[in-house]
Amino acid sequence: MRILYIARYHTVTAERKIALLAGEPDMDVWLVRPRRWRDEHGSSDLPVRAGQPHHTVAVPLVFQPGDPHRCLYGTFSFAMTSVRPDIVHVEEEPDSLAALQVAAVRRLVAPRARLVLSTWQNVDRAKRRQVWWVLRTTLRQADAVLCANREAQALLGSFGYRGDARVLPPQGVDLDVFYPRRPERAADDTPFTVIYVGRLVPEKGVNLLIDAMGALGGSSRLVLIGGGPSRASLEARASDLALGDRVQFAGAMSPMELAEQLRRSDVLVLPSLSTPVWKEQFGRALVEAMACGLPVVGSDSGAIPEVVGDAGLIFPEGDIPALTGCLERLAASPELRVELGERGRLRVARMYSQERIASRTAAFYRLLVEERDDRDD
Repeated sequence: MRILYIARYHTVTAERKIALLAGEPDMDVWLVRPRRWRDEHGSSDLPVRAGQPHHTVAVPLVFQPGDPHRCLYGTFSFAMTSVRPDIVHVEEEPDSLAALQVAAVRRLVAPRARLVLSTWQNVDRAKRRQVWWVLRTTLRQADAVLCANREAQALLGSFGYRGDARVLPPQGVDLDVFYPRRPERAADDTPFTVIYVGRLVPEKGVNLLIDAMGALGGSSRLVLIGGGPSRASLEARASDLALGDRVQFAGAMSPMELAEQLRRSDVLVLPSLSTPVWKEQFGRALVEAMACGLPVVGSDSGAIPEVVGDAGLIFPEGDIPALTGCLERLAASPELRVELGERGRLRVARMYSQERIASRTAAFYRLLVEERDDRDD
């Protein structure tokens, strides 16, 4: 089975799923991904690494690479003429220009290949007429859409999509990077440490977390990993509450650095706030923390309760006293932290590891090709 996977992957941990798919005995996998990556942290070349079990086709990105809807791949064929794929899986939203581009090329060059799209979107945002046209065109051509959460799956139905739509997140957690701390390091005398990982923007609710830290008191500390336009206002809020050195703005980290910081922390919090155009679609930091055996606390925005399950504490979004109460419970009970951390680790291994995601994706590919062959017969 020949798989052509198209995605804006730019890290080694993201590509691990592709390597695992290529390790399946009945699959030959080509990854089409950017030649160069650029975001708010800078830009860098992405060389093709030798010794990979999959083939890599590196292409430029054009127009707006950081925009999920207004970016195109700098290629006319996506290597479809040489690969002759059975599956074309593009990890792009159905209403994006990139998905439209791939769908058009597939229709012209590889019409027998099954087309699979991916979606994270769980809010029915207002769309211009041309965006509706893109959405309906790609969905008409898609043989399947893999959804990051149940609300995204339901939203596809409301758009009239009647093809195969199932919840199967496009990316998992690399357990070779995110793993629990060793038992000999489990007990120490460091302060109760709360960690947040993500963008510093209003909808992430980090201001609420800072307010909760002010109410929590004691020697507890907060580490904020990530950057964004809200940093200055958040620093001012921490200063107004006289939190001083108890709040650390650590900036961006590599996956390896982040995993080590998670292992040094006591709880991860994701206090997201829904808006008319956005709510939490998955919460990658949640599953990375859970893989490290860290208990998690999340608001009830979007997919957070779905991802966390029984492996953490959920509070009503925007409710600072409820968030403070969750932190107080965990600070007072090392036993609860251990119990939730173990539940989270097991939940990730069962549902969200790269191995598990790759295995489920491979099984889905086989099903799609069998259905095509049965129809052809």
